[in-house]
Amino acid sequence: QVQLVESGGGLVQPGGSLRLSCVASGSFVSINTMGWYRQAPGKQRELVARISSGGNTNYSDSVKGRFTISRDSAKNMVSLQMNSLKAEDTAVYYCNQERRTRTYWGQGTQVTVSS
Repeated sequence: QVQLVESGGGLVQPGGSLRLSCVASGSFVSINTMGWYRQAPGKQRELVARISSGGNTNYSDSVKGRFTISRDSAKNMVSLQMNSLKAEDTAVYYCNQERRTRTYWGQGTQVTVSS
């Protein structure tokens, strides 16, 4: 059925940038709400950014102005451009797809921001 695969995580210095990608199979990113969440050790998973099928976006207050979520329907992919990264952005980042009946999750990709 639906499968989401994240990529692009890694180690980056504070102030640097990374771009995360999420490729979907068994569904289309163009007709479903897609999102990025993150979870740091010892903390709950939190919303980072979402984009609806209509193209509307929303971001958590902590990443507004620094992160941008986008969609490439031809590649069936959703991306998260992360700029001006801070140490507190360190977490496992998860791609998700929200559908009427259930929500699907990827397995996550590690982002570490450290000097």
